[in-house]
Amino acid sequence: MRQLRQLVTAPAKSFVRALTGKELTRQAVRGRVQRLRIAAGARVAGHRPRRPDSQMPTSRSRWLARRQGRRPRLFPDRWRMSPVLGAPDPARVGVVMHVFFPELVPELVDQLRHVPVGFDLLVTNASGQPLSLDTSAVPHVRRVEVLDCDNHGRDIFPLVSLVNAGFLDPYRLVLKIHTKRSHWRGAHTELGGTGEQWRTELLSALLGDEQNVTSVLRAFAADDTLGLVTADGSVLGAGFWGADRQMVADLLDRIGLDLDGRELRFAAGSMYWVRGFVLQALRSLAIDADDFPAEAGQVDGTPAHAVERLIGILAAEAGLSVCERSGVSEHDGDLAVYDPASPCEPRARVVPFYLPQFHPTPQNDQWWGPGFTEWTNVTAAWPLFPGQEQPRLPDELGFYDLRDDLVRARQKDLADAHGVEGFMYYYYWFAGKRLLSAPVEALRSSGLDQRFCLMWANENWTRRWDGRSQDVLIGQDHDEVPATSFVDDVMEFLADDRYLRVDGAALLSVYRISQIPHYPAVLAHWRERARAAGVGELFIVNVDVAAEFDGLDRDAALAGLDGTHWFPPHNCAWEWIDYAELGMVADFSGNLLSYPALVADAECRLDGLDARTFPAVMVDFDNTARRAQRADVWWGSNPYTFRRWVASTVRAVADRPEQHRLMFVNAWNEWAESAVLEPSARHGRGYLLALRDAVLR
Repeated sequence: MRQLRQLVTAPAKSFVRALTGKELTRQAVRGRVQRLRIAAGARVAGHRPRRPDSQMPTSRSRWLARRQGRRPRLFPDRWRMSPVLGAPDPARVGVVMHVFFPELVPELVDQLRHVPVGFDLLVTNASGQPLSLDTSAVPHVRRVEVLDCDNHGRDIFPLVSLVNAGFLDPYRLVLKIHTKRSHWRGAHTELGGTGEQWRTELLSALLGDEQNVTSVLRAFAADDTLGLVTADGSVLGAGFWGADRQMVADLLDRIGLDLDGRELRFAAGSMYWVRGFVLQALRSLAIDADDFPAEAGQVDGTPAHAVERLIGILAAEAGLSVCERSGVSEHDGDLAVYDPASPCEPRARVVPFYLPQFHPTPQNDQWWGPGFTEWTNVTAAWPLFPGQEQPRLPDELGFYDLRDDLVRARQKDLADAHGVEGFMYYYYWFAGKRLLSAPVEALRSSGLDQRFCLMWANENWTRRWDGRSQDVLIGQDHDEVPATSFVDDVMEFLADDRYLRVDGAALLSVYRISQIPHYPAVLAHWRERARAAGVGELFIVNVDVAAEFDGLDRDAALAGLDGTHWFPPHNCAWEWIDYAELGMVADFSGNLLSYPALVADAECRLDGLDARTFPAVMVDFDNTARRAQRADVWWGSNPYTFRRWVASTVRAVADRPEQHRLMFVNAWNEWAESAVLEPSARHGRGYLLALRDAVLR
């Protein structure tokens, strides 16, 4: 061990060569260096002592125990029958009213007269009494739904239950109010006024009159960094942690985030206007009724108080502000954005990568067994450490088969609603042989108005799922069929009216550009053939991968390319995490890495981005389903951090000509790599909603 400690400061390649006698690729070197340095007791980036489990009701061990086997119910089953859930043409503004004191309801309903746009009213009723609301004097209310619930978790768990059920998913903006008395307020030594005065101040600041509400709505419409607005004097900070800090840390831990170093800024009183996404993504925390034990009227130190604070922290993680009413600047934002009949304009052209391996093929039947699809890998996964979300399971689309046209139609509807312009299909072509092409062929033959383009995924297929040259199942053979022939194979797609274009040129991506012999001449040939076939110009880009993956070996323009697009986690920051911190299985030999660190580095690289470089974001990456104990796992992905990354990326391309505001996403449906925008059992539509919030205006 003493000799090992002497080596930890050696250059990476020398360090690994001395210990293993092997020459390795750059990323493999970094991984082995990190593992060996951790074994030597060195302090490394991302290394912290494993946190002891807390004794709070929100503790990691209690939460994980509840998630074994059949998962807890996250909202009352009877709510599933509500006509509002999944109703067509919902409003874009939602009002959530929690009722415990029914005698205060008329005051709240009267204030809703001042909302100048159409809204849906969702009422959680914990009063134990039948509740009817007279909204005849409220001109813009569209739907009213009263949802009875237990008096459990104050106004917070009913709110979280609405989130878990998907009731809040349609809304771009939410007003949260409740029948508040707060008798304790009068005796508080630091917060002045009575509970009744506080309620009046909150309602006056958030509603009050139509002019005030209009001003707030215009501010949200114009400022995409505005997250939450509450009354003056109600945004509190670090002096008001009370007994809630550990519970907030427990809840953040569920999505791989740390509390350390975070400033507290939250809306006391839990009444506010808030960007819908801030609440919608709470589903990822899988908060259930058991997180809220029976109370004794505490004024602090309950999970409800912790979630109240958590909402402010998560808003900041998403890149959004928490403001008092007087701190909101006057804006001229257009109220039309809150009209469901008004089209939403995208700030960027969002193109996720699309995996077609969700149908059986003769080749996969032979290599992996009859009936093999990507779902075979996905469902075989098992957690490598407590809290790892494996297996990753689908939600509303289920375990689909891409031979079914209805699946593509449902995917299109989801994509359209959340700011996706079209999919970039991985296209597998091996010396004249197409593999997994049935879905894109079916799309081309259909009348579905789905925009799409292609990436030639010209890597070897191997048993290790790594595209390298060992144990190849089928590989590229340019001697048998030259790469110049590829363009003729895909010409039918390039000529399709639905094919994605940039300034009229068909967008075509190549994964491993340097694997193609004499590729500048090949690209020139493709352009000539496309013109001759009547397709017109091509807009050819390569994928930004490392040299060991046959990445670009010269300037893009000299190579005959129109640009390069990112493909995270390729060529991104790899910051390792100590395995012991998360309780990793003993035989793990892969890489455990920080998703927040990767995002922070990517945001820095967006500054001064070259106009020929097209950025991309990554939902997540965890290929445990494919590689088990040898997996690469980025820990800490969540919709809030993802939303911040998307928003930063949108701003980075905002000044480009409209056709060039391209940004890519890894991925739409890479389920075995956990890079999934599609709705999942854990996150629901969380990542799609993050995309919608940052992209659509």
